[in-house]
This record gives sequence, C-alpha cells and structure tokens, in this order.
Amino acid sequence: MRFVVDGLAVDAEPQPGQVLRTLLREHGVTSVKKGCDAGDCGACSVLVDGVPVHACITPAHRVTGRTVTTAAGLGTPEDPHPVQRAFAEAPGFQCGFCTAGYVVTASALDDDQLGDRHRALKGNLCRCTGYRAIEDALDGVRNTACASAGAAVGTSVAAPAAMRIVTGREEYTLDARPTEALLHVAVLGSPHPHARITAIDTSAAEALPGVHAVLTHHDDPGVLFSTGRHESRLDDPDDTRVFDRVLRFRGQRVAAVVADSVRIAEQACALLRVDYEVLPSVHDVDAARRPGAPLLHGDKTTAERRIAEPARNVVAALHGGTGDVEAALAAAAATVEGTWSTGRVSHAALETHATRGSLDRDGRLVLRTATQVPFLVRDEIAHVFGLDPARVRVVAKRVGGGFGGKQELLTEDLVTLAVLRTGRTVQYEYSRRDEFTIAPTRHPMRVRVRLGADAEGRLTALHVDQTMDTGAYGNHGVGVMFHSVSESVAVYRCPSKRVDAESVYTNNLPSGAFRGYGLGQVVFAIESAMDDLARRLDLDPFEFRRRNVVVPGDPLVVTDPDEQDDLRWEGSYGLDQCLDLVEDALRAPLPEVPAMDGPALDDPAPDGSGDWAHGTGIALAAIATMPPRGHHAHVSVEATTDGRYRIGVGTAEFGNGTTTVHTQLVATALGTTPDRVDVHQSDTDAARHDTGAFGSAGVVVAGRALYAAAQDLREQLTARALTLVAARTPRTASGVLGPAVEVLPDGVRIGDEVVGHAELLAEGPLVAHASHDGTPRSLAFTVHGARVAVHRPTGEVRVLHSVQAVDAGTVLNPEQLRGQVEGGAAQAIGSTLYEEVVLDDTGRVTTDAFRSYRVPKISDVPRTEVRFAETHDPLGPLGAKSMSEAPYNPVAPAVANAVRDAIGVRPYRLPMTRDRVWALLQGATAGASDPTDAGGA
Repeated sequence: MRFVVDGLAVDAEPQPGQVLRTLLREHGVTSVKKGCDAGDCGACSVLVDGVPVHACITPAHRVTGRTVTTAAGLGTPEDPHPVQRAFAEAPGFQCGFCTAGYVVTASALDDDQLGDRHRALKGNLCRCTGYRAIEDALDGVRNTACASAGAAVGTSVAAPAAMRIVTGREEYTLDARPTEALLHVAVLGSPHPHARITAIDTSAAEALPGVHAVLTHHDDPGVLFSTGRHESRLDDPDDTRVFDRVLRFRGQRVAAVVADSVRIAEQACALLRVDYEVLPSVHDVDAARRPGAPLLHGDKTTAERRIAEPARNVVAALHGGTGDVEAALAAAAATVEGTWSTGRVSHAALETHATRGSLDRDGRLVLRTATQVPFLVRDEIAHVFGLDPARVRVVAKRVGGGFGGKQELLTEDLVTLAVLRTGRTVQYEYSRRDEFTIAPTRHPMRVRVRLGADAEGRLTALHVDQTMDTGAYGNHGVGVMFHSVSESVAVYRCPSKRVDAESVYTNNLPSGAFRGYGLGQVVFAIESAMDDLARRLDLDPFEFRRRNVVVPGDPLVVTDPDEQDDLRWEGSYGLDQCLDLVEDALRAPLPEVPAMDGPALDDPAPDGSGDWAHGTGIALAAIATMPPRGHHAHVSVEATTDGRYRIGVGTAEFGNGTTTVHTQLVATALGTTPDRVDVHQSDTDAARHDTGAFGSAGVVVAGRALYAAAQDLREQLTARALTLVAARTPRTASGVLGPAVEVLPDGVRIGDEVVGHAELLAEGPLVAHASHDGTPRSLAFTVHGARVAVHRPTGEVRVLHSVQAVDAGTVLNPEQLRGQVEGGAAQAIGSTLYEEVVLDDTGRVTTDAFRSYRVPKISDVPRTEVRFAETHDPLGPLGAKSMSEAPYNPVAPAVANAVRDAIGVRPYRLPMTRDRVWALLQGATAGASDPTDAGGA
C-alpha cells in the first residue's frame, strides 16, 4: 500500500493485524511513541487526513492513500507549528515522552474544543507535569525567558531540548535507528506465585524459524544480585538471579526467546513446555512472618546476602527508641492511636522499561537503556557477568519518566545475556501490561501511630509501628524501610519516641523505589494522627505543628539522640515560612474551580447541609536533600574554540530538569548564556562516575560539582588571558588587571582588550574537573494545604484548592521548580484518590492496563498553587536545595485531613476511592464510634 507520512510517500506492506504505530516506527518515524498500545494514553497520536487518532489502535491498512502527520511533520525546531512553540514556551512538558502526541492532538482542536479541553484531551495522559503547564500552552501563556550572559541562575530558561521535544525529534531509548538487524526478546512468565521448575523442554521453540536462542535457568551466570541500585551494592540484599529455578511471583521470568521479531519470539514462548512443582505461597505480611509460613529466601544466609531474618521472611527490621513511650502515653493529657494503610502504586512512566544491547567494534558491551543510574547498571552488569567494567558502556538518552522506577536493573541483565550468547544486537522492551504486572511498585504499608501530648499541646510520646510488603524480592526493601521512618519521625520534637519497622517478603510482585522513598506512606499516618491530636486538644492544626516541629539547633532524633549523622541545619530553615505561606493561602477566597463531570458542585450551606460537605486540611513533611551514605558525581567542563562549553556529567534526564539547571550553573559561572553550553550526559563515557539521578541529587550533587568545575575553568581562562596580554604589552599587570578582568561570552576582557576563545585555546585545550561526594546534607521542607468537597450520596472527593509551600533554598529556575512541585502533587493526588495496583488472593494483578488503573487525566487534577520560602542553603549550589521527591509526601494526609474535616469521619486507607468514602459515610450515619479510636477501616 502507499500513503504519505510527514510529506513523504511511503510504500509498505503491513503484517496481518499490524497497527499504524508499529508500521510507522518500522519506517523510522520515531516521533510516534509507545505508551500503552491500547488507545489509553495518546503518546502515539497522529493526524490522519487532519483528524487525530491513536496510532496504536488504528489498523495500518486503513491509511492506504491517506496522509499521516506526526509531530515531526507539524514543524521543525527552526520553524515550529504555533502549538509546538506554545508548548516549548509554556513549557508544557517535563520528561516530554507524551508531548509529541499532545501537540498533534492539540493542533487539531478548534475554539469550541479548546473551551472544552478536559473532554477533548481525555485521551492524552501526562504523568509528569500536573497539567497546569499544558493548559498554559493551550492558552498561549509563556512562562520561559531568555537569560542574559552570566545571569542565568534565577531565570526560567527553557530546557535545551525543548524544541526537539515538541517537534518529536528528541531521541528516547529506542529511537535511534539500529545499524544492523535487531533481534528481539520475549519472556515466558510464571503462571504460579510460587513454584520450582522441574523440567523445561525448549526443543520446539528452538526449531521455530527465526529463533536464535532460548534462555533458561541453565543459562544463568550463577551470581546473586539485587535489581535495586545504590552507590554501594551492599545496601541491597543479594536475592535475585537473571533466571532462577525457583519462581516467587506471578510473571517472574521462566525463559526468554531471542528471535528475529517480537512476533516470532512470542510464538516460540508458546511452544515452551515447562513442568512445575507448585509451592505454597503467602500474600499477607502478617501471615508471612508466622511460624510455618512458606519461606521465600530461606535458603539464603543473613550475613552473606544481607537479609535480616530469612526464617521469618523479613528482609529488614528496625526496633528501637529513646525515652519511655509507654509511660509517656499513660501520663499524657491527650492521646491518639490509629492504623493507616496505603496501596500499591504503579510509577506509570509513559516510556516503558527498555534496553538495546550490542557489541562495538572493540568487542565492548554497549547497553542503551532507560535508566536513572547508568553507572550503577554498568557496575552491576560487570559484577553479575564477570566483566571488566571498562568493557561495558551504558548510555541513557532522554528517559520518558522515572520516579524511582528506573533505579532498577530490570531489562539490562537479560539483554546482556542475549548479546553475549548471540553476538548480535538485541532489544527487550516491556509492554504496558509488564509495567503493571512485573515491574516494581510503591511499597504498600500498614502504619500504626500512637501519639501523646501534654495539656499545653507539646508532644510527649510518638510511636510508629510500620510493616511494609516488599514482595518477592528485596530490591529497595531495606532502604525504603529505613528512610520511611527517618525524617517522618525526626521532624517532630518529642522526648519519648519508638520505631518498630519491618520489611517483609511475600509472593506478590516486588516493590521498589518510588518518589519520596517511603516517606509519603508514613507521613500519611503521622500527619493524620497529628491532625486528630490537635482536635483532641482543641488546637489549630497550624499552631499545634508550630509548637512541635524541630527548629535549628534541635537534634534530629529518630530512635537514638546520640546518633551521629551528616544532616546539618547550616542556617537554612524554611519550615516556619512554609506554614505561614499555606495558612495565608487557605485564608484567601477559594480559587475558581473548573467544571467537572458528575454532580454539580454547590456552595456550602451555612448549616452544613446539602449533598456536598466541605473541609480543609494541612500536612507537612521533611526530607534530606540527598541520599545518605554518599552520592558521588565527577564532572568536567571544557572550553571550545568557538566560544562554547562542553560539560561531561553522568546524570540522566527524565523530566527532573537537571540538564537545564546544569547549563544555567555553568553559564552563570562562565559569563555566558545557557544556549552556549553543550551537554554530554548519562553516558558512562561522559564522566568518571555518577551515582545517578535519584534522591533529588541531580542539582545538589552533580550541579554543585559542575559549578565548581566551571569556576575552576573560569580561573584557567583568566590566567591564560593574563599571560597572553602580558606577553605582548609593555604594561605591567598592576593597575591594569584585577577589577578590569571579565569573562565574556566571546572571550576574556583584560582592560580594553578582549582575548577570544580561539586565541585562548591555541596553546592547548582548557578543561576543568570537579567532584562532590554528597555530604554533608541538609533538610528541605514542604507544607501542603487542601480544600475539598465530598459528595455525600456517592463518596466522590473533589480537591477544590491545592497549595504547597516549599523550602527549596535559592530558586535556580522558578518555572521548572514550580513544575516539579505541581507534578509531585498531581502524582500524589492520583495515589490519594484514584490509583491502586490491585492483586487478588493469589498475587495476580487485576489492574493491568491504564483503563483499569486510573492515572489522573487533565480533568482530575486541580492546579496546585506553589509558594516558595526564602532561604539560602550553603550546602547546595548557589544556595539551592533539592525539590523533586519532596512535593509528593505531604499531599495525601492534607487531603485526608480535609476529608475528615468535611465529613467528621477519619479515612485510614489509600486511595480514598468513592466506594471507600461512601462506606465511611454510611458507617457514620449508622452511629459508628469515633474513628480516631477505631484504628482501622
């Protein structure tokens, strides 16, 4: 058949049943993305004869004789379509993976559809932005600005890749055209939650034409490792194999087929014959710890594999305290006790996990992969397969969303095994169903909190008893547990504290790293209990927190007041400002609330009657500005003869915005503009080492190192310029040089003379190196406020006003920081009201598509009002703190506290779906006891 794509005629012969998305990508049209392959997310949107369609559900044969336009056909970076320009200037993206589809759909909207945009854009999802920036793009609001030379910091400069993103030209993991024929991987997953492979017959699969290899546990390299990655591999338990004979959750790899196409590989998987010994499984954390429970990793030793209690299915535990909690509770003027629970949440990044591997001309293994941690992937691949790390290169192009989910090693090990076996280029890409059924989720937790206070409203006792389901493998089960009960407990002053926490193995899909790294779940419980205790004491929730939060000079105590840590106040403290800013915002008139589907929203009646009940809630959270135990970055900055600068940095870009800030920091130090800074990043050949882009460390670690390197390079440029001028002028340096020396975009000015870059570098290159080890660390704070309406007849919760104040130190890029806060708040609203990965009693995931797992749409998320505290942190670059993870943590309790305020009943479980809130309302109508005493529901 023949059709036209972006102005070019294409002759193609689609496979039977093939869809337009895969056909376009086979012909090199990479502006069309894969997000779901089910018509749910819109990342693949194209115009067919001017009408937007989802290419992933459009049969390829239907475009015969028609014109297809993708984002790349709408415009170019030099001559963009007006909608593309608007999305770049708003900017209406963060990771940008959804953006090509968004601009295509938006380009076809008329004025009426723009007026009803929530309905017109319901088929396009964005996981990063929180949608406000997308709406600004639709309204033509420009939020970015150009920076003057040497003054980029503090300006909302656009991302360097902005125009490439909006025109569909930015490369993501699988967008590069392979230089040779690709082999593809398909995986056979376990049909059982717990089983042992007793026999596997691969002969029929191997005989299928187009199959190059079948990989099973017989091909496993024999090295235990963890898919969770940290600076020290000893932080995580060694409990995982590339292929294991014992299968511990549904969907775990049984075998993999490497073939000429995904279709052939999947056909071969169906030909595999496997015999299983089905083993008893356990899916509840309490049952898993009882005597006689099935043991998931009972064959592994505690010391060697770093598993706390294999005989109890406990991967990590913390039991300790300071003071006497029981005595303090008994003597308290008021106490509160309750148990809160949180569900599994999918990262739902629109780009799925994917890796393409090959051998270069020198026989070096090259992995192009969607990862937040390329250096840690390189080192663990080398460890597992017995390779020299110098013989492994890992490259991460722009990554389509991460949120911690790509701080895992999930596809790289299998691709490595396939490449080493075949010697060919091999690709393995998760489906959307894989993302829901085998990729790690946020840890579900059950958190019991007991609080006591004296008559003046001072906390006297704080007890947290936390249990988390880490699933079949430890991954981040150790780090998340310890982090979850760290700053969440330390943020309050209290003489008696106790923490009991355990991370438990079950035969459920694994849990892993997720934005906030466990703090959000525990903060939900503590801040809910704090709200109830304030009510018991008849204290304003702001005032109650002001009386009890830590202030500069206070020790940051979790269980041991003598424990030494690298957290420092350093005079940077904005929690008091954040409380004031949110309190002020909640006193203001309610912002205009957009119309939504469902029952009409009425103003609250003076007597509280009517279908809608209204309430207000707040919550606060603290978080360290970077991970503990070291987070390292080694960087370089080099001057080039054309007046540009090239930086080498290992940090990956996945919508976190570090690339933009890195160019701003270097441009500011070197007296130039960000557009003259070229970035070589997220490539193990680009720098000596980088721990990775997680824990919000991209700015405060790598950014600090880059600023130091740029300052060093500035001194080198100045010194060479002084030498050159002194050599050709009889004037001495005194009186002429000094204050008259200035680094400019085109060179260095010495008095009235400018020495250009070409002359400066004629004697040889100038390059500066620097590093930072991620210590000491400081604290960042966030306070969230919410006003909600609850529909009594149905239990629907609407967030009418969302406001968050953040203590981010010096704001390096205001619009980008605002976007990070909005995106974190939107993601938190999703897991507060809508999102949950649901498992049945046998560990089977029943929410395995976007249509059953509800990622918030543009109509579901209110605009979050963002306010900045004015602080300066001397530990961060130019006074900045990190602010990517922090915005998530206080949102759920703020909304839950607002719901409690509205209906008089405490919600204890996330998400607060309509049916659960309706059930709470029915219980209250039936005369249930005070829910603050119930400790459950």
